[in-house]
Amino acid sequence: MKIVLLSLGIVSLALGFIGVFVPLLPTTPFALLSAYLFARSSPKLHNWLLNNRVFGKYIRDYNNEKSIPLKIKIVSVSMLWSTILFSVFYLLKDRWYLQLLLVAIALGVSFHILSLKTKKEEK
Repeated sequence: MKIVLLSLGIVSLALGFIGVFVPLLPTTPFALLSAYLFARSSPKLHNWLLNNRVFGKYIRDYNNEKSIPLKIKIVSVSMLWSTILFSVFYLLKDRWYLQLLLVAIALGVSFHILSLKTKKEEK
């Protein structure tokens, strides 16, 4: 099972890394998923990820405080809704059941993101 979790963690981290450069692919959720998977499969990779220059701070903030910065909240919810609405209106025109499912998922994810504490910016 550890090999499966480790493999999924690596794939998730790769998607998160690609998301740094591709605007429609979210980075933070994949980094959080990788941290979860690595915690259960590879303490060495989990520790590396928590101390990573790019991903570490966001993962530690989420794990320790259940908080994310306001900028990340705004970008996350904006990107989420722009991609969902693009999919609903342009890619899934005649599939109302998929449109409804995507909107329900977007509402749930938005609620989760917005319900997290907003981290105060450190000066």
